[in-house]
Amino acid sequence: MQLDLAGKTAVVTGASRGIGLAIVRELVAEGVRVVGAARTITAELKEAGAHPVAVDLSTPEGAEELGAQTLTELGGVDILVNNLGGGDTFSLDGFLATDDALWAQSFEVNLFGTVRVTRRLLPSILERRGSVVNISSMTARLPATGPMEYGAAKAGLNAFGKALSEEFGPRGVRVNTVSPGPTRTGIWEDDGGFGSLLAQANGVEHHAFVSGVPAAMGMTIGRLVEPDEVAAVVAFLVSDRTAGVTGADYVVEGGGIKTV
Repeated sequence: MQLDLAGKTAVVTGASRGIGLAIVRELVAEGVRVVGAARTITAELKEAGAHPVAVDLSTPEGAEELGAQTLTELGGVDILVNNLGGGDTFSLDGFLATDDALWAQSFEVNLFGTVRVTRRLLPSILERRGSVVNISSMTARLPATGPMEYGAAKAGLNAFGKALSEEFGPRGVRVNTVSPGPTRTGIWEDDGGFGSLLAQANGVEHHAFVSGVPAAMGMTIGRLVEPDEVAAVVAFLVSDRTAGVTGADYVVEGGGIKTV
């Protein structure tokens, strides 16, 4: 399908690895000029064809710096993909072991960073009647499948996207959400990542544990989602092929959500 994205400009946050890196590659392949923002710039991001910006978006200063560098590099923004999320610190010991600092960090990374970046870049997106896609998680709908503070922050992100679509849709800006399920990225596969710590907590060898995740979570496809599969949905949503779609949440979770 021809998406006609060539010549457009985009910002992708959380772009150094995993889903964010896959989105950068997908958009670049479609002819989009991309700024890829990440706290740490990886070799893969440098090689992906985007303009990398090293910035900490968990702070207000980070969003301001990204906005300034983006407008200097691109001149304006047609597409914003808020992929920033996750976080390196979480508790697997339940609610009573999750202190205020962990809650605050999760909301800074998974919600407030997106709010700030969107607020900084939205004037330019409005001028170009562009598109915003927020990357959430199936955990927003199934909060017991992840750390409580993470699920709550992602549910807030879903509500933010829906409200934003209502306010700015009449002015030509579409806002949608994409909610992946367990995806084959470093979060699950890297030593010391979320999947590794879950395996350790359950007394199971890491790779054996990850191999069992699709069955344990009832994923109909019987495997983890691939980052490229999420990226393809994002590219579709930011194209004019979906000009009638706004305020939607596209789940890419391999059939793990069983409700209608």
